[in-house]
Amino acid sequence: MRKLFPFLFLPLLLACSGKSSEPDAAQLAANAAKTYYEQLLKGDYGSFVDGRYQPTELPENYRQQLIANAKMFVGQEEKEHKGIKSVSVADGRADTAKHVANAFLTFSYGDGTKEQVVVPMVEVKKVWYMR
Repeated sequence: MRKLFPFLFLPLLLACSGKSSEPDAAQLAANAAKTYYEQLLKGDYGSFVDGRYQPTELPENYRQQLIANAKMFVGQEEKEHKGIKSVSVADGRADTAKHVANAFLTFSYGDGTKEQVVVPMVEVKKVWYMR
């Protein structure tokens, strides 16, 4: 029995030891959402729009409308809260079987207030996009 003892517990030890080498999907999705919003705050509206999942290529006039909407959003936040000064990841939840996640971001505004927002995300070909 003594010789069998290590072999009985070896699978349990291996299962419990260390973390998976796979990156956490929820964290990856949340970091992607944060990156898209940071691009928005830097004025890179095109990259922000490109961070939205579109199953087909957007017509250029529609893409330009989305860029104009992104600019208006930033202007509205500037007017209401003295702008979004920073974006941080608060949390994330992922359903890896369905390749979807919710990224919880915290916006810190120029007027000292903070707001938590939920950004629905979808993974397509190992890239996380906003839905």
